[in-house]
Amino acid sequence: MSQLVVAIVSPGTMGAAIGGRLHAHGVRVVTPAGRSEASRARAHAAGIEIVETSDLGTVDFVFSIVPPSEALATATHVADHIGATSRRPLYIDWNAVSPTKAKQCDAIIRAAGGRFADGGIIGLPPGPEGAGPLLFSSGPDATDLARLDGFGVRFKRLDGPVGVASSLKMSYAGITKGTIALGAAMLLAAHRAGCDEVLVAEMAVSQAQGLAAFQRSIPDMFGKAERWAPEIEEIAAFIGADHVEAGIYAEMASFYRVIAADAKGDGALAATLSAILKSR
Repeated sequence: MSQLVVAIVSPGTMGAAIGGRLHAHGVRVVTPAGRSEASRARAHAAGIEIVETSDLGTVDFVFSIVPPSEALATATHVADHIGATSRRPLYIDWNAVSPTKAKQCDAIIRAAGGRFADGGIIGLPPGPEGAGPLLFSSGPDATDLARLDGFGVRFKRLDGPVGVASSLKMSYAGITKGTIALGAAMLLAAHRAGCDEVLVAEMAVSQAQGLAAFQRSIPDMFGKAERWAPEIEEIAAFIGADHVEAGIYAEMASFYRVIAADAKGDGALAATLSAILKSR
């Protein structure tokens, strides 16, 4: 059997980690040229080869792992290169996008003659050890991912059409990232009101598990807030503008942008939250 080839677009933190795990288990992993110096360095460290975009038509799978705002542009850029070849690689959009946007990517790829599967990643980037994240997929062509079983990355195919995997990702991230935003917002409100120490002391007694989760997740969020904001907007789109709760997530996106700006500035909010969570 010939060696399987997976293209990663692009080798950010998650993409490089997944590519590195596949490479370590015998898959040839490539990425198209034209990325930043940091992306090239991550690719090199993970054993990912840099190729021309035109070479994507010769691979077995194309993994799109980019910020949500780049999902459509990435599908458009890659479509002609993978749809015009007899090999017809399977393009999987693993991005944190709404089902509507996943279906738009599907239409772009299929219009060019390519094949498409919807995807959603739940979990942190894989390291050298451990199980790593779970990569969910849906759509009629997702069954082809069975060829990658046993190569170090966990895949789970869901019954249903394109959009199901994205819906799962939106729902899961809406709970996890939404809970972190709510916790951070109320800790800051308690601090402004002068009752933050009492709040944390009470949580240590009656909500010990929740407090411990916030002590881990909120500081970890500071450097990710800029990336999370557009994902939260995708969650709002998934809920739908005709449902009032979509507004909750639209405002959460604004809150994460405030946290992101703070991280780039004097870090006052981050310092306050860190001090509150250590005050127990």
